[in-house]
Amino acid sequence: GLENLTIVTPSAWLKNYVEQSFLKDYPVKVIHNGIDTAVFTPDDNGLPQELRSTDKKIVLGVASVWDQRKGLQDFIELSKILDSKYKIVLVGLSKRQMKKIPDDILGISRTEDAHQLAALYSASEVFVNPTWIDNFPTTNIEALSCGTPVITYQTGGSPEAIDDETGFVVAQGDIQQLSKSVELASEKETGYYQKKCRERALKFFDKKERYHDYLNLYEEVRK
Repeated sequence: GLENLTIVTPSAWLKNYVEQSFLKDYPVKVIHNGIDTAVFTPDDNGLPQELRSTDKKIVLGVASVWDQRKGLQDFIELSKILDSKYKIVLVGLSKRQMKKIPDDILGISRTEDAHQLAALYSASEVFVNPTWIDNFPTTNIEALSCGTPVITYQTGGSPEAIDDETGFVVAQGDIQQLSKSVELASEKETGYYQKKCRERALKFFDKKERYHDYLNLYEEVRK
């Protein structure tokens, strides 16, 4: 039977929807996604050759598949107004997309090397996630775990990854505010965000701790 059913969602945003659905009579618990904080750690060793000697501040975007929903066009618009001291780097672009993006955006194909991805997060001034449809993006917490602040649209559970000390939340499609948030993050002294972001990731998004949440919930439900 379903009398002991407890529903788990990775975001409070989705929990709210479940509680308004036909499942509203069942208890709903939020357990955020977790990551390997030992892999995603502040360390830029393994940075791609073309970025090792750059004097630009890296504005990073990461997606497994880039499309309008993930904010590819938003990054293109951002590149038109962002100061030249910044370099937008997008990870996960297809070869076709790399040929079509503006010259001032560096495209990197999808990497299965988590250590190289961690190096990219670590070397970046800020991680930007202009996603239009999302539940609780893992990329946000990977960035935090590498000590990098996050700028995200007010989309789904995406803002739940950060607080006022570790990033900025921007209205969907507000490219001017995206640009201003990048500037605000850059105005802080070197290292300002690293400790705060890393501590938030360790406190809330370590996968070992989240596994324990599931085990504890299982024990509770079994009683």
